[in-house]
Amino acid sequence: MGAPALKAGHVGINVTDLDRSTAFYRRVLDVDVLGSSAEADRRFAFLGKDGALLVTLWQQSGGAFATDRPGLHHMSFEVPDIADVRRAESTLRELGVEVLHDGVVPHGEGASSGGVFFHDPDGIRLEIYAPSGADTATAPTPGAPTCGFF
Repeated sequence: MGAPALKAGHVGINVTDLDRSTAFYRRVLDVDVLGSSAEADRRFAFLGKDGALLVTLWQQSGGAFATDRPGLHHMSFEVPDIADVRRAESTLRELGVEVLHDGVVPHGEGASSGGVFFHDPDGIRLEIYAPSGADTATAPTPGAPTCGFF
């Protein structure tokens, strides 16, 4: 018997400051708070769009995200087109977030898909991309996927 068809669900993220992270993700991803708790030992926020859960934030960690440890490499969010990626890039710059690779870039040499790469307030690596339209820029990492090295 084969495995059932799988589809990715939401992503749960440990954060150091729930209010800061909730504001960041709401602004950058244009999502709503679908549920939350402000209890001192149970602080969390469920974020989504049109009632669909996308990200859960849990205030239960200290320090910054460790990119040199096994675990999450990065999270990627798809938008319909490159104009949406550019709007996200503009929002990031308004927030003073460092945009990596000098802005919107393709996923690799010759790829039309691509996006913008950045970190959240706790250092978690993130990407917002579109399936096409990024081929007007040069791939920043020749011979390797852009999303793998940032």
